Amino acid sequence: MPSGHTFVIADDHPLFRGALKEALAGIGDVAAIHEAGDFESAKALVLANEDIDMVLLDLSMPGASGLSGLIALRGIHPAVPLVVVSAHDDPVTIRRALDLGASGFISKSASMEEIRAAVQAVLAGDIAAPAGIELGVERDPEISDLIKRLQALTPQQTRVLGMLAEGLLNKQIAYELGVSEATIKAHVSAILQKLGVDSRTQAVIQLSKIGNDPLQPVS
Repeated sequence: MPSGHTFVIADDHPLFRGALKEALAGIGDVAAIHEAGDFESAKALVLANEDIDMVLLDLSMPGASGLSGLIALRGIHPAVPLVVVSAHDDPVTIRRALDLGASGFISKSASMEEIRAAVQAVLAGDIAAPAGIELGVERDPEISDLIKRLQALTPQQTRVLGMLAEGLLNKQIAYELGVSEATIKAHVSAILQKLGVDSRTQAVIQLSKIGNDPLQPVS
């Protein structure tokens, strides 16, 4: 087993990935830094590397829609800390990211020192958020209810929901997860019940609401 921390940087801008790598290298005790330029590559890296210590995830990248990418990755490895790195650093987006399981939030305008401090805080088991921002409480009752419903999903149900959003059929999900189709049907039924919807399509629409909404101006 190699000593040191293993990171995944998921961002579609090579220059910013380079800046994050430089920031992480300054922490010391780094064993490996994997890079992904789109969500599918990020997901593949998380699936292939069980020794990951942290994922740094951009909210706006090909293959992921806002916070839906965070939800999907949380379902794959719920124990791995996920830190959102985004230019969308308004209080609403930050709060919703943390509510949906992010271990930290780093603004793309943060300095090298701020990035390192946030990463070190999360590695130490803390939650990292930009200083001086009052996160407040969720004012949209529909989104507040949706977040609570998503929080009620088990990691496997969360992962299945993410795969439903990708358009996969039950038999395809069963094959990827190495379980029976009957097990997936049971997961889908539980997901629909917890989200309070009647169909797979409605479940995916609910996920897209939390995916897209935080990146829109808040009235």
